[in-house]
Amino acid sequence: MHGEYKVPGGKLVVVDLDVDDGRLVNVRVSGDFFLEPDSALERITGAIEGMPHTATASEIAGAIEKNLALNDVLFGLTPHGVGMAVRRAAGHALDWNDIDFEVIHGPSVDPQLNCTMDETLVEDVAAGKRKPFMRIWEWNAPQVVIGSFQSYTNEINQAGVDKYDITVTRRITGGGAMFMEPGNCVTYSLVIPTALVDGLSFAESYAFLDRWCMEALEKCGVKARYVPLNDIASEQGKIGGAAQKRFANGYMVHHVTMAYDIDANKMMECLRIGREKLKDKGTRSAVKRVDPMRSQTGLSREAIIDIFLEHFRDTYGASDGVISESDLEAARQRAAEKFSTPEWTHRIP
Repeated sequence: MHGEYKVPGGKLVVVDLDVDDGRLVNVRVSGDFFLEPDSALERITGAIEGMPHTATASEIAGAIEKNLALNDVLFGLTPHGVGMAVRRAAGHALDWNDIDFEVIHGPSVDPQLNCTMDETLVEDVAAGKRKPFMRIWEWNAPQVVIGSFQSYTNEINQAGVDKYDITVTRRITGGGAMFMEPGNCVTYSLVIPTALVDGLSFAESYAFLDRWCMEALEKCGVKARYVPLNDIASEQGKIGGAAQKRFANGYMVHHVTMAYDIDANKMMECLRIGREKLKDKGTRSAVKRVDPMRSQTGLSREAIIDIFLEHFRDTYGASDGVISESDLEAARQRAAEKFSTPEWTHRIP
Protein backbone atom coordinates (compact mmCIF):
# COMPACT_ATOMS: atom_id res chain seq x y z
CA MET A 1 0.00 0.00 0.00
CA HIS A 2 1.35 3.38 -1.04
CA GLY A 3 0.68 6.92 0.15
CA GLU A 4 2.18 10.35 -0.50
CA TYR A 5 1.86 13.71 1.24
CA LYS A 6 3.45 17.06 0.44
CA VAL A 7 4.23 18.85 3.70
CA PRO A 8 3.04 22.48 3.37
CA GLY A 9 6.16 24.57 2.86
CA GLY A 10 8.24 21.40 3.02
CA LYS A 11 9.02 18.24 1.11
CA LEU A 12 7.28 15.14 -0.24
CA VAL A 13 6.86 12.22 2.16
CA VAL A 14 6.22 8.76 0.68
CA VAL A 15 5.10 5.76 2.73
CA ASP A 16 4.86 2.15 1.57
CA LEU A 17 3.52 -0.47 3.95
CA ASP A 18 1.51 -3.64 4.40
CA VAL A 19 -1.39 -4.34 6.74
CA ASP A 20 -1.31 -7.67 8.54
CA ASP A 21 -3.98 -8.64 11.05
CA GLY A 22 -4.98 -5.01 11.45
CA ARG A 23 -1.41 -3.79 12.08
CA LEU A 24 0.96 -1.64 9.99
CA VAL A 25 4.00 -3.73 8.98
CA ASN A 26 6.92 -3.51 6.57
CA VAL A 27 6.80 0.27 6.86
CA ARG A 28 9.11 2.18 4.48
CA VAL A 29 9.36 5.97 4.63
CA SER A 30 11.07 7.85 1.80
CA GLY A 31 11.01 11.22 0.07
CA ASP A 32 13.06 14.29 -0.86
CA PHE A 33 13.35 15.52 2.71
CA PHE A 34 16.49 15.71 4.89
CA LEU A 35 17.28 13.94 8.17
CA GLU A 36 20.16 14.13 10.58
CA PRO A 37 21.46 11.67 11.58
CA ASP A 38 20.60 8.89 9.13
CA SER A 39 19.49 6.64 11.98
CA ALA A 40 16.52 8.96 12.59
CA LEU A 41 14.77 7.25 9.67
CA GLU A 42 14.91 3.93 11.53
CA ARG A 43 13.37 5.54 14.60
CA ILE A 44 10.55 7.01 12.49
CA THR A 45 9.70 3.72 10.78
CA GLY A 46 10.15 1.82 14.04
CA ALA A 47 7.57 4.02 15.74
CA ILE A 48 4.99 3.23 13.06
CA GLU A 49 5.70 -0.49 12.77
CA GLY A 50 3.02 -2.51 14.51
CA MET A 51 0.57 0.35 15.06
CA PRO A 52 -3.13 -0.30 14.39
CA HIS A 53 -4.03 0.41 10.78
CA THR A 54 -6.82 2.67 12.09
CA ALA A 55 -4.38 4.97 13.94
CA THR A 56 -5.00 8.65 13.28
CA ALA A 57 -2.39 11.01 11.85
CA SER A 58 -2.08 12.64 15.27
CA GLU A 59 -1.56 9.27 17.00
CA ILE A 60 1.12 8.33 14.46
CA ALA A 61 2.81 11.72 14.87
CA GLY A 62 2.78 11.30 18.65
CA ALA A 63 4.40 7.86 18.40
CA ILE A 64 7.11 9.24 16.11
CA GLU A 65 7.82 12.19 18.41
CA LYS A 66 8.22 9.86 21.38
CA ASN A 67 10.63 7.63 19.44
CA LEU A 68 12.92 10.37 18.11
CA ALA A 69 16.21 11.09 19.84
CA LEU A 70 17.00 14.53 21.24
CA ASN A 71 19.58 15.21 18.51
CA ASP A 72 17.34 14.10 15.62
CA VAL A 73 16.70 16.97 13.20
CA LEU A 74 13.99 16.86 10.53
CA PHE A 75 14.28 19.12 7.47
CA GLY A 76 11.27 19.45 5.18
CA LEU A 77 9.10 16.89 6.96
CA THR A 78 7.15 16.66 10.17
CA PRO A 79 5.85 13.74 12.24
CA HIS A 80 2.34 14.87 11.31
CA GLY A 81 3.27 14.85 7.62
CA VAL A 82 4.46 11.26 7.95
CA GLY A 83 1.18 10.44 9.70
CA MET A 84 -0.77 11.91 6.80
CA ALA A 85 1.18 9.79 4.30
CA VAL A 86 0.56 6.69 6.43
CA ARG A 87 -3.19 7.41 6.50
CA ARG A 88 -3.23 7.69 2.73
CA ALA A 89 -1.24 4.48 2.33
CA ALA A 90 -3.67 2.67 4.64
CA GLY A 91 -6.60 3.87 2.51
CA HIS A 92 -8.18 6.17 5.08
CA ALA A 93 -7.34 9.48 3.40
CA LEU A 94 -7.63 10.74 -0.14
CA ASP A 95 -5.49 12.94 -2.34
CA TRP A 96 -6.93 15.50 -4.77
CA ASN A 97 -5.90 13.24 -7.65
CA ASP A 98 -8.03 10.40 -6.22
CA ILE A 99 -11.22 12.37 -6.86
CA ASP A 100 -13.04 12.63 -10.20
CA PHE A 101 -14.15 16.28 -10.13
CA GLU A 102 -16.55 18.38 -12.13
CA VAL A 103 -16.53 22.17 -12.48
CA ILE A 104 -19.86 23.98 -12.70
CA HIS A 105 -20.62 27.62 -13.45
CA GLY A 106 -24.08 28.89 -12.59
CA PRO A 107 -26.86 28.93 -13.53
CA SER A 108 -28.18 32.28 -12.33
CA VAL A 109 -30.85 31.51 -9.74
CA ASP A 110 -32.99 33.14 -7.07
CA PRO A 111 -30.86 34.18 -4.08
CA GLN A 112 -31.89 31.41 -1.69
CA LEU A 113 -31.29 28.56 -4.12
CA ASN A 114 -27.47 28.71 -4.03
CA CYS A 115 -27.53 28.23 -0.26
CA THR A 116 -30.13 25.50 -0.64
CA MET A 117 -28.02 23.61 -3.19
CA ASP A 118 -25.16 23.56 -0.69
CA GLU A 119 -27.35 21.03 1.10
CA THR A 120 -29.26 19.23 -1.68
CA LEU A 121 -26.28 18.72 -4.00
CA VAL A 122 -24.14 17.35 -1.18
CA GLU A 123 -26.84 14.73 -0.62
CA ASP A 124 -26.71 13.85 -4.33
CA VAL A 125 -22.92 13.45 -4.28
CA ALA A 126 -23.10 11.25 -1.18
CA ALA A 127 -25.79 9.12 -2.88
CA GLY A 128 -23.58 8.67 -5.96
CA LYS A 129 -25.95 10.65 -8.19
CA ARG A 130 -23.26 13.14 -9.21
CA LYS A 131 -19.51 13.65 -8.92
CA PRO A 132 -17.75 15.85 -6.37
CA PHE A 133 -17.49 19.34 -7.79
CA MET A 134 -16.43 22.96 -7.61
CA ARG A 135 -19.39 25.23 -8.42
CA ILE A 136 -19.21 28.97 -9.01
CA TRP A 137 -22.44 30.71 -8.03
CA GLU A 138 -24.54 33.12 -10.04
CA TRP A 139 -27.67 34.81 -8.67
CA ASN A 140 -30.27 37.16 -10.07
CA ALA A 141 -30.91 39.54 -7.15
CA PRO A 142 -29.01 41.02 -4.19
CA GLN A 143 -28.86 39.15 -0.92
CA VAL A 144 -27.26 39.02 2.48
CA VAL A 145 -26.22 35.54 3.58
CA ILE A 146 -25.76 35.07 7.32
CA GLY A 147 -23.93 32.26 9.07
CA SER A 148 -25.80 29.33 10.57
CA PHE A 149 -25.16 30.47 14.14
CA GLN A 150 -25.51 34.24 13.80
CA SER A 151 -28.27 36.27 15.41
CA TYR A 152 -30.51 37.85 12.78
CA THR A 153 -31.12 41.06 14.71
CA ASN A 154 -27.46 41.43 15.68
CA GLU A 155 -26.32 41.15 12.05
CA ILE A 156 -29.12 42.64 9.95
CA ASN A 157 -30.29 46.23 9.74
CA GLN A 158 -33.87 45.57 8.65
CA ALA A 159 -34.42 49.13 7.43
CA GLY A 160 -31.52 48.76 5.00
CA VAL A 161 -32.54 45.41 3.53
CA ASP A 162 -36.12 46.68 3.15
CA LYS A 163 -34.92 49.87 1.45
CA TYR A 164 -32.93 47.97 -1.19
CA ASP A 165 -35.27 44.94 -1.44
CA ILE A 166 -32.54 42.53 -0.37
CA THR A 167 -33.19 38.88 0.45
CA VAL A 168 -31.68 37.58 3.70
CA THR A 169 -30.76 33.89 3.70
CA ARG A 170 -29.30 31.77 6.48
CA ARG A 171 -26.79 29.22 5.19
CA ILE A 172 -25.92 25.83 6.68
CA THR A 173 -22.31 26.75 7.48
CA GLY A 174 -20.97 28.93 10.26
CA GLY A 175 -19.01 32.14 9.83
CA GLY A 176 -20.04 35.72 9.20
CA ALA A 177 -22.50 37.67 7.08
CA MET A 178 -21.87 38.24 3.37
CA PHE A 179 -23.29 41.17 1.38
CA MET A 180 -23.72 39.91 -2.17
CA GLU A 181 -24.93 41.75 -5.26
CA PRO A 182 -24.99 40.18 -8.75
CA GLY A 183 -21.74 40.88 -10.53
CA ASN A 184 -19.95 42.15 -7.44
CA CYS A 185 -18.79 38.88 -5.83
CA VAL A 186 -17.08 35.64 -6.79
CA THR A 187 -18.46 32.75 -4.76
CA TYR A 188 -17.75 29.04 -5.10
CA SER A 189 -18.75 25.84 -3.33
CA LEU A 190 -16.50 22.81 -3.15
CA VAL A 191 -18.19 19.47 -2.38
CA ILE A 192 -15.73 16.71 -1.49
CA PRO A 193 -15.35 13.53 0.55
CA THR A 194 -14.25 14.43 4.07
CA ALA A 195 -11.47 11.87 3.60
CA LEU A 196 -9.65 14.54 1.58
CA VAL A 197 -8.99 16.46 4.80
CA ASP A 198 -8.42 13.36 6.94
CA GLY A 199 -5.78 14.09 9.56
CA LEU A 200 -5.97 17.85 9.18
CA SER A 201 -7.28 20.11 11.91
CA PHE A 202 -10.19 22.39 11.04
CA ALA A 203 -7.78 25.32 10.83
CA GLU A 204 -5.44 23.42 8.51
CA SER A 205 -8.28 22.23 6.29
CA TYR A 206 -9.37 25.76 5.37
CA ALA A 207 -6.03 26.79 3.89
CA PHE A 208 -5.58 23.32 2.36
CA LEU A 209 -8.90 23.42 0.48
CA ASP A 210 -8.34 26.97 -0.76
CA ARG A 211 -4.75 26.53 -1.95
CA TRP A 212 -5.92 26.24 -5.58
CA CYS A 213 -7.93 29.46 -5.11
CA MET A 214 -4.87 31.34 -3.88
CA GLU A 215 -3.00 30.14 -6.98
CA ALA A 216 -5.85 31.31 -9.22
CA LEU A 217 -5.91 34.71 -7.52
CA GLU A 218 -2.19 35.06 -8.23
CA LYS A 219 -2.86 34.32 -11.91
CA CYS A 220 -5.42 37.15 -11.83
CA GLY A 221 -2.85 39.57 -10.48
CA VAL A 222 -4.40 39.67 -7.00
CA LYS A 223 -1.89 39.67 -4.15
CA ALA A 224 -3.59 37.70 -1.43
CA ARG A 225 -2.68 35.72 1.65
CA TYR A 226 -4.57 33.34 3.91
CA VAL A 227 -5.33 34.69 7.39
CA PRO A 228 -6.38 31.97 9.86
CA LEU A 229 -8.98 30.82 10.47
CA ASN A 230 -10.88 31.54 7.28
CA ASP A 231 -10.07 34.92 5.71
CA ILE A 232 -8.45 35.74 2.37
CA ALA A 233 -6.88 39.19 2.58
CA SER A 234 -4.52 41.66 0.96
CA GLU A 235 -2.40 44.33 2.58
CA GLN A 236 -5.35 46.72 2.23
CA GLY A 237 -8.04 44.55 3.80
CA LYS A 238 -10.24 41.48 3.59
CA ILE A 239 -10.99 40.09 0.13
CA GLY A 240 -13.16 37.19 1.20
CA GLY A 241 -13.91 34.46 3.69
CA ALA A 242 -14.52 30.71 3.79
CA ALA A 243 -16.93 28.45 5.65
CA GLN A 244 -17.57 24.72 5.72
CA LYS A 245 -19.85 22.01 7.04
CA ARG A 246 -19.16 18.30 7.40
CA PHE A 247 -22.03 15.86 7.06
CA ALA A 248 -22.54 12.44 8.62
CA ASN A 249 -22.74 10.94 5.11
CA GLY A 250 -18.94 11.30 4.65
CA TYR A 251 -19.03 14.45 2.51
CA MET A 252 -18.59 18.14 3.18
CA VAL A 253 -19.18 21.52 1.60
CA HIS A 254 -16.54 24.24 1.70
CA HIS A 255 -17.39 27.59 0.18
CA VAL A 256 -15.74 30.96 -0.30
CA THR A 257 -17.09 34.41 -1.12
CA MET A 258 -14.73 37.11 -2.40
CA ALA A 259 -15.59 40.72 -3.17
CA TYR A 260 -14.92 41.67 -6.79
CA ASP A 261 -16.47 45.11 -6.44
CA ILE A 262 -18.71 46.27 -3.63
CA ASP A 263 -20.97 49.15 -2.69
CA ALA A 264 -19.55 49.47 0.81
CA ASN A 265 -21.93 52.23 1.85
CA LYS A 266 -24.96 50.14 0.88
CA MET A 267 -23.42 47.20 2.73
CA MET A 268 -23.15 49.35 5.86
CA GLU A 269 -26.85 50.24 5.59
CA CYS A 270 -27.77 46.54 5.52
CA LEU A 271 -25.35 45.02 8.04
CA ARG A 272 -24.60 45.72 11.65
CA ILE A 273 -20.85 45.33 12.13
CA GLY A 274 -19.98 45.47 15.79
CA ARG A 275 -17.10 47.27 17.40
CA GLU A 276 -15.51 44.04 18.61
CA LYS A 277 -15.19 42.68 15.06
CA LEU A 278 -13.62 45.92 13.83
CA LYS A 279 -11.24 46.00 16.78
CA ASP A 280 -10.19 42.42 16.10
CA LYS A 281 -9.37 43.35 12.49
CA GLY A 282 -7.32 46.36 13.56
CA THR A 283 -9.47 48.97 11.80
CA ARG A 284 -12.09 51.52 12.79
CA SER A 285 -14.04 51.44 9.55
CA ALA A 286 -15.89 48.48 8.04
CA VAL A 287 -15.66 50.20 4.66
CA LYS A 288 -11.86 50.27 4.85
CA ARG A 289 -11.85 46.68 6.11
CA VAL A 290 -12.97 45.35 2.69
CA ASP A 291 -10.56 45.25 -0.29
CA PRO A 292 -12.34 44.12 -3.49
CA MET A 293 -10.38 42.22 -6.13
CA ARG A 294 -11.09 44.96 -8.65
CA SER A 295 -8.69 47.27 -6.79
CA GLN A 296 -5.79 45.01 -7.77
CA THR A 297 -6.65 43.71 -11.21
CA GLY A 298 -7.91 45.21 -14.44
CA LEU A 299 -9.71 41.97 -15.25
CA SER A 300 -13.47 41.77 -15.46
CA ARG A 301 -15.36 39.46 -13.13
CA GLU A 302 -16.09 37.20 -16.09
CA ALA A 303 -12.38 36.94 -16.94
CA ILE A 304 -11.54 36.12 -13.32
CA ILE A 305 -14.16 33.36 -13.25
CA ASP A 306 -12.74 31.91 -16.49
CA ILE A 307 -9.29 31.79 -14.88
CA PHE A 308 -10.71 30.06 -11.80
CA LEU A 309 -12.54 27.45 -13.88
CA GLU A 310 -9.53 26.80 -16.10
CA HIS A 311 -7.12 26.56 -13.17
CA PHE A 312 -9.32 24.04 -11.35
CA ARG A 313 -9.76 21.97 -14.53
CA ASP A 314 -6.02 21.93 -15.25
CA THR A 315 -4.95 21.29 -11.65
CA TYR A 316 -7.33 18.43 -10.87
CA GLY A 317 -8.29 17.09 -14.30
CA ALA A 318 -11.91 18.12 -13.79
CA SER A 319 -14.60 17.83 -16.44
CA ASP A 320 -17.48 20.24 -17.01
CA GLY A 321 -20.73 19.60 -15.17
CA VAL A 322 -24.17 21.20 -15.15
CA ILE A 323 -27.03 21.91 -12.80
CA SER A 324 -30.12 20.28 -14.30
CA GLU A 325 -33.72 21.42 -14.08
CA SER A 326 -34.40 18.50 -11.71
CA ASP A 327 -31.56 19.76 -9.47
CA LEU A 328 -33.18 23.20 -9.41
CA GLU A 329 -36.63 21.77 -8.69
CA ALA A 330 -35.25 19.81 -5.74
CA ALA A 331 -33.63 23.01 -4.46
CA ARG A 332 -36.87 24.98 -4.87
CA GLN A 333 -38.74 22.37 -2.87
CA ARG A 334 -36.11 22.38 -0.10
CA ALA A 335 -36.13 26.19 -0.05
CA ALA A 336 -39.91 26.19 0.40
CA GLU A 337 -39.64 23.64 3.19
CA LYS A 338 -36.64 25.17 4.98
CA PHE A 339 -34.43 27.94 3.63
CA SER A 340 -37.15 30.48 2.81
CA THR A 341 -39.11 29.94 6.01
CA PRO A 342 -39.05 32.40 8.94
CA GLU A 343 -38.39 29.45 11.25
CA TRP A 344 -35.01 28.88 9.54
CA THR A 345 -34.05 32.45 8.73
CA HIS A 346 -34.86 33.71 12.23
CA ARG A 347 -33.96 30.53 14.11
CA ILE A 348 -31.56 32.63 16.16
CA PRO A 349 -33.53 35.89 16.49
